[in-house]
Amino acid sequence: MSSLNKSPFLKIFLSYLPLIILFFSVFNEFDFNYLNLEYFAFNFVHLLIFFWTLRNPDQLGYFAIFIAGIINDVVIGIPIGISSLCYLLLCSVTAYIRNITLSPNFIKDWISLLFTILLINSIQVIILDLIFLLKVDYLNYLINTGFTFIFYPIFFVIFNFLNERISYQAND
Repeated sequence: MSSLNKSPFLKIFLSYLPLIILFFSVFNEFDFNYLNLEYFAFNFVHLLIFFWTLRNPDQLGYFAIFIAGIINDVVIGIPIGISSLCYLLLCSVTAYIRNITLSPNFIKDWISLLFTILLINSIQVIILDLIFLLKVDYLNYLINTGFTFIFYPIFFVIFNFLNERISYQAND
């Protein structure tokens, strides 16, 4: 078992796993319509970018996040560049939070996620509705923000475990 932990393939795979998850999630664009849940949506990509740029910013590069935003725009059919702008704004807010935080705290991170997601979704709605004149369902954005906020603790535990494994493999 110890030889498996020292495998160079495992180290490389674990170091790129957040990036793989990011691109997998933007290519698939989670959709829960097949469950017949009308008002259930959350933004997994926002959770992923928020956690990794806050806790371990070396795992996701800004260029990769920008490309993921372009791919997301193509997949969901909105004008090119809007998701990239929102993702990079999310990165800049989390970089600011990371720099002003003296001691990381889950509750503070969770509350700052709420305000960050509200800001990012508001900017996206304003751009789509006022500039591109696309019909935007405000209730869906509000529900998306709420469920994204509620699911953060679950994904925090998962991502934190993954981050510890990546750090363990990098230090080994």
